[in-house]
Amino acid sequence: MSAAAPAQLVRVLEAGGPGLSRQLHRTEARLAEVAEGHGAELGRHAAGTLAAGGKRLRPVLVFLCGGEGDSALVAAAVAVELLHMATLVHDDVLDRAALRRGRPTVFAAGGRNAATATGDLLFSRAFAELASTNSAEAVSALSGASSALARGELVQRADAWSDSVTEERYLERCELKTASLFASACRLGALLGDAAPEAAAALAGFGSRIGLAFQILDDVLDVSGPSERTGKHRGTDLLDGTVTLPLIIARRRDPALAAMDLRELVSEPAQAEAVCDRIAMAGALGEARKQALHHVAAAKAALGDVRLPENRRRALDLLADGMVERYA
Repeated sequence: MSAAAPAQLVRVLEAGGPGLSRQLHRTEARLAEVAEGHGAELGRHAAGTLAAGGKRLRPVLVFLCGGEGDSALVAAAVAVELLHMATLVHDDVLDRAALRRGRPTVFAAGGRNAATATGDLLFSRAFAELASTNSAEAVSALSGASSALARGELVQRADAWSDSVTEERYLERCELKTASLFASACRLGALLGDAAPEAAAALAGFGSRIGLAFQILDDVLDVSGPSERTGKHRGTDLLDGTVTLPLIIARRRDPALAAMDLRELVSEPAQAEAVCDRIAMAGALGEARKQALHHVAAAKAALGDVRLPENRRRALDLLADGMVERYA
């Protein structure tokens, strides 16, 4: 995790207690071992990908849903982060992306073949880590998320540049491509930790709703920027044809925007930023944030009567609130 962790994540770690920080330290150490253990070239690209940091939200969810636990929880946390990183590397190949979190992507630094091989390595090591838990149920949970991620990518590619994508279709894609891995992280924590067996479904529901809020707000940030926060140009989604909730809402409110052929009109960053301004003027960002807030509230409600230590429940609530705080 980046040394400059967002303030809301710092509060989550404080609420989770010293045990959570120790678990994350073990996770970082193991991620480094995995990245460096498969040859110089792959090791360099994998280590660079992991060193780019990120909030490590998915490992945090594993631990908050699983408790203090033993090495099985660390293996699960490493597995979900490796799978997440693998999808990012492969996405950058598909999008021909030059930057990720403000740093050159593996695709930009090493080319398509190096990036594809790096993503494959991270993907394969994710399941090798999880297999060490000897839990077929855990492997099945992560496999299900992996399949959902692939299906979500196919939906996104099929819908590229389309002017007929509905909010329901968009949310379906978000559930597959983002929420499924959040839900899997929570389920793995419940399966391998100290939560009661019946808590797994409720905790996975919490993760799914958090994932939806995360993706909606990430799509808002792509429109609102600024680039120094995102590490990429405003309107990157527009440039690669990804139809997001702010665009869907704005098209509904602005008939002239709905009539535009964005495939023809948006081919460089300045054009994408101009469309972003138009989306914002339509009031789409506020409506999208409102929907994200709904999912955050639903996430908290999903915890219901799940029995968790007070510090972990508090940390989960803070994590949910942090989804919105990051984009304020």
